[in-house]
Amino acid sequence: MRRPYVILIGSASGIGKSTIAAELAKKLNIKHLVESDFIREVVRGIIGSEYAPALHSSSYNAYKTLRDKNRYQSYDELISAGFEEHASFVIPAIEKVIYRAINDYDDIILEGVHLVPGLIDLEQFKEIANIYFFVLASDEESHKERFVKRAVQIHRGGKQLDYFTENRIIHDHLLKKAEDNEVPIIYTESIDSSLKKMLRTINKSCRTIKLKNSLDELEDIIDILIRKHNGSFEKISYIMDGFTDPLVRNVNINETKEAESFLNYLNTHPNKKEEMEKLYNLSKYREFLICASDIEELNLIEKEFDEKGYLYKEI
Repeated sequence: MRRPYVILIGSASGIGKSTIAAELAKKLNIKHLVESDFIREVVRGIIGSEYAPALHSSSYNAYKTLRDKNRYQSYDELISAGFEEHASFVIPAIEKVIYRAINDYDDIILEGVHLVPGLIDLEQFKEIANIYFFVLASDEESHKERFVKRAVQIHRGGKQLDYFTENRIIHDHLLKKAEDNEVPIIYTESIDSSLKKMLRTINKSCRTIKLKNSLDELEDIIDILIRKHNGSFEKISYIMDGFTDPLVRNVNINETKEAESFLNYLNTHPNKKEEMEKLYNLSKYREFLICASDIEELNLIEKEFDEKGYLYKEI
């Protein structure tokens, strides 16, 4: 039998994970969608507050239950430590839920703040399930706007709004944990773009195409692939006359911020840009390994490159 899908979506409160998880479940026709908050409530019924005060607090104020608070070097460290203490009581139960889904050959999506990269042991499932883990991110302004909206919707405005700073610290802590554990970070610019980025990883629809763009046209290439179609560059091969083997570079650029950072680096380091221009001049075309959410999206990307005159065609 095929290995079931286990998809984990973590983020701080107010990023939009519940909405995105629900839309992803519809897209993939996955009927089991579980919030870690529900699992936490079950665990609270088993472990009393006298044994686990952090568990019976919220993720954003669990730091208040910690002992020896003075040993933390900063407020950020204190908030993060309290958050991890809170999550650590929920994670064993989350792992049991994953095991149950796998044993029943059921696909499942789990979402919640308690899904912390590095704390969940996913290695134990890799041989028996298709595991995908994502952490959602947002810029501070968008996060605050959604945070306020969500707090009002669930009638916790006064309580939760006082803790936006702490939730933002948790947001940054989760991103650091994701980076340390090589978990994809998805910036939630829109529901559609978030879904396409996640499906790009899950479906892994990739294709090698030949492009003859100039270095100055690279920004337009990035605009089409990443900004417009939420695709990614996985690898670039420079094909050069007189050389048997191409020069291959693994790039893994899949977010607009990463692409903008790379372009800004070139524009602010003239010597590096000059080196790359020489490399472009030596190669009559480049082979790009690109990925997108599905084959149809790949076809649209290639069609647009062709219409812009970027595709290299053998004569």
